[in-house]
Amino acid sequence: MDDMLKRVERKTGVKSNEIMDLVQSLNGKDLSDERNIRRLVKQVLQMANKKVPKRTEDMIVDTLTKKKGKIDHSTISRML
Repeated sequence: MDDMLKRVERKTGVKSNEIMDLVQSLNGKDLSDERNIRRLVKQVLQMANKKVPKRTEDMIVDTLTKKKGKIDHSTISRML
């Protein structure tokens, strides 16, 4: 897990402790709730210092809410 976090940190510039804080903040959240997903997407974009058009944000939120936790790396890569 540490290796993966280090790779993400090198690639994105987002510190591994920030990633872990974000993951821990998701405990107990209803990830089928669009509002929670939208907040998560905005947090990730802010952490990565990225902006996406509203349409792209909507597409990400829609995909995540419909998949209900069945998201894999390739799904996320296609969205980006």
